Amino acid sequence: MGRVTERRKVIRIRDGAISTRPDTLVAEEPLEIRLDGRPLAITMRTPGDDFALAAGFLVSEGVLARREDLHNIVYCAGATADGSNTYNVVDVRTAPGVVIPDITLERNVYTTSSCGLCGKASLDAVRTTTRWPVSDTPALRMTPELLAGLPGRLRAAQRVFDRTGGLHAAALFDEHGELVDAAEDVGRHNAVDKLVGKALREGRLPLSRSVLMVSGRASFELAQKAVMAGIPVLAAVSAPSSLAVDLAAETGLTLVGFLRGSSMNVYAGEDRIALPAPAARG
Repeated sequence: MGRVTERRKVIRIRDGAISTRPDTLVAEEPLEIRLDGRPLAITMRTPGDDFALAAGFLVSEGVLARREDLHNIVYCAGATADGSNTYNVVDVRTAPGVVIPDITLERNVYTTSSCGLCGKASLDAVRTTTRWPVSDTPALRMTPELLAGLPGRLRAAQRVFDRTGGLHAAALFDEHGELVDAAEDVGRHNAVDKLVGKALREGRLPLSRSVLMVSGRASFELAQKAVMAGIPVLAAVSAPSSLAVDLAAETGLTLVGFLRGSSMNVYAGEDRIALPAPAARG
């Protein structure tokens, strides 16, 4: 399998002094995801946890919802002209009886490490296809103080970032702020897929008592993935997009952005945040 990091020569300039040295970079390689033998999607990802990534991707597409929906996932041998295995092609086999939505006809599913599934269907499509409506989750209340501690815990879980400075991260926390799982990838949507896919394979969906914390911004794709996995709270260190806010309001997702230090913006689902009375009135 591919390595998470690679070494490249770099010319370093510091205060006018020039030197040559090796630098550690995050690896980025394509992963083709096949569904029951048919090509479905290509994503640029950091190698590692590929089976979880593929499973999580199919949760967000509405194909998988339970561990029983999945038969197995395998790397495709003979993926190249000479018959060798690149470990960059996986085939997800669904269990008998699983209905496959006609997602291959909606668009050419190509994802990049930066944008996720560009041109995804409308808000209504997510709201109507999720198996785990977050508006129906048991009551969950979190304090601003608890949320404020999550970015530091996410940063502490970023092992590869410390060596490369080039990876996004996502983490699942329980309602008490304890770290459940974390993943890194060159694409933040891939990191989320790895978390969700692992939860699916372990039979832990829906993640109805969880908080999803992501580095960077909160895009529509990340909000979509949270909703499809039954995650009621999505927090990000940077800004959400307008469509992410719309989706959160439509589905009942609690969306927190600009979570830095003790500051944060709550864009939707504020009923899950235990706000002091003056802040609630303001």
